[in-house]
Amino acid sequence: MSDSIILGIESSCDDTSAAIIKGNCILSNIAANQAIHKEYGGVVPELASRAHQQNIIPVVEKSLTKANIQQNAISAIGFTRGPGLLGSLLVGTSFAKSLAMSLNVPLIEVNHLQAHILAHFIDDANPMPPKFPFLCLTVSGGHTMIVLVKDYFDMEIIGKTIDDAAGEAFDKIGKVFDLDYPAGPIIDRLAKEGNPDAFKFNKPKMENYDYSFSGIKTSVLYFIQKEVKKNPDFIKENLNDLCASVQKAIIEILMAKLEKAAAELNIKEVAIAGGVSANSALRTAMQNNHEKLGWNIYIPKFEYTTDNAAMIAMVAQLKFERGEFTDLRTTATAKYDL
Repeated sequence: MSDSIILGIESSCDDTSAAIIKGNCILSNIAANQAIHKEYGGVVPELASRAHQQNIIPVVEKSLTKANIQQNAISAIGFTRGPGLLGSLLVGTSFAKSLAMSLNVPLIEVNHLQAHILAHFIDDANPMPPKFPFLCLTVSGGHTMIVLVKDYFDMEIIGKTIDDAAGEAFDKIGKVFDLDYPAGPIIDRLAKEGNPDAFKFNKPKMENYDYSFSGIKTSVLYFIQKEVKKNPDFIKENLNDLCASVQKAIIEILMAKLEKAAAELNIKEVAIAGGVSANSALRTAMQNNHEKLGWNIYIPKFEYTTDNAAMIAMVAQLKFERGEFTDLRTTATAKYDL
């Protein structure tokens, strides 16, 4: 592993983040969150891109200061090219290109989804990194997929959602429960005080390793509408049980396909990544399968689950060693295949 020092920049959605990596070691990982979206119950793209413009210079400066690194020590700059919100991506891309040009250092484009998976190779992400090939359940507000990872940059999506992502389902169901955005962490917290078997919700019957979460969202909505007609205080009186039951159903949907893929492909190396991998019930389910099915499991540190620049820097480091650079003609893209 080289001693190159790389600045990573992440701006795919509503978090502005910058990180410094040396080898596989993260020296700093700074993020600025955008609280304004809570008022709207979801990310407003125009507001997100404006906030990135305000945040990006202070965040990069703070990451350099925390890492005790001068700008002229940077070997290369890695940035999220996509996928994500185009306006948000444009801010990070434009800043990375300008800074790389001013410092005369190479520019490295990074696929955000690859970065979630390859975050497992950061020094302190896991006690040991996964061994190839491994399966990675990549699950967030925007994406839900099972990826067969054959090598650092040889990945195949073998299952994905045909509609809502799991994180999106948590947020939309949270809105039905009148919870703040993002609802996923709130549901996780309230579920710990509830009975996961209190209520049953419909689960999809999907072919292969694909997912669907629109059905459970509709099932919860109709159930709540029916119960609230009988008792206007139903949600408030049963909120913990509702959260526990919804969380159990979503995690069971996720794990059933992951277990099927692991069994049929005879793979024991299994990882999770993305924002929903911070969910405590998903982590418990992975631990249970370590014991029950003999999986070698890889659950990243919490700070590497949500959108962060450390994972961008990690991919940039791997590409730097391979001499895989981009030039100033590169552009941000909302869609970017794995």
